[in-house]
Amino acid sequence: MTGDQIVFLILASTANQISGARLLIDSIRSFGGTMSHYPVWLFEADPQKAPCKDLESEGVRVLSLTVPDSVRHYWFADKVYVCARAEELAAPEVQSLIWFSPDCLIIKPPLLFDLGPSLDAAMRPVHIRNIGLPARDPVDDFWKKIYETVGVEDMETTVESFVDQERIRAYFNSHAFAVNPSKGVLRRWFTCFESLVCDKQFQSGPCRDKRHQIFLHQAVLSALIVALLDPQRVRSLPPQYNYPYNLHQSVSTDRRALALNDLVCIAYEDRRLDPSVMDDITIKDPLRSWLSAHANKT
Repeated sequence: MTGDQIVFLILASTANQISGARLLIDSIRSFGGTMSHYPVWLFEADPQKAPCKDLESEGVRVLSLTVPDSVRHYWFADKVYVCARAEELAAPEVQSLIWFSPDCLIIKPPLLFDLGPSLDAAMRPVHIRNIGLPARDPVDDFWKKIYETVGVEDMETTVESFVDQERIRAYFNSHAFAVNPSKGVLRRWFTCFESLVCDKQFQSGPCRDKRHQIFLHQAVLSALIVALLDPQRVRSLPPQYNYPYNLHQSVSTDRRALALNDLVCIAYEDRRLDPSVMDDITIKDPLRSWLSAHANKT
């Protein structure tokens, strides 16, 4: 697998995201192993400030982002649009578009995001149920509209949420995932997302509360992964991927990571990645020294 067949995607819309994106890119280059030199596409929301142009000398492709007015105001619209644009830009030989939120960190080579020719996506279940639909419950109006939009009546595929361990209809975490761009999933993601955001009846009804609005993007992607792809070609990632360090204390002891070094990639959100304050998990060198040197970047 050559670098031209795999691309990492990152979005930086705010100062915090720019700092996080820089740290994430450094972690890819430092701990990505055979994947460390693969192309990185960094989309920035305010190119006039050009805060990331210096990264181009490190092999990062910096692209400007203008989210359509139809969804610009909505939660995570920039994320959905970035993925759709990246899918449009991807050359025919690209087999894996790997999205990472800027509040993620690579600790080991994320080899299972490499889809190769035999897979179309690699996903983790959500950390907590949240707006997820229990497997035994009837379809509620929120999910019913999403299913209708993606072209299905219901979902037979189920997953178990990692932290609260509930069996729910397919609902995937979107801190990091991989998709084959030739399948058109990401462009369809934006189309369906835009349709639902602009549906006034849906927005004033089943999606009227903040929680459903925040996670609408994730619900739509989850439904599309199941609706459009052969389940045999969707890789279910193990817990070492997208490990929720931000929820570390809520993870049951039998599932809780003992050492940061044992994980492949983490989501940390508002937690500081400074070993001097990370007293709830073991961190060994060289990761510990690396984090200490980079602590001012988070």
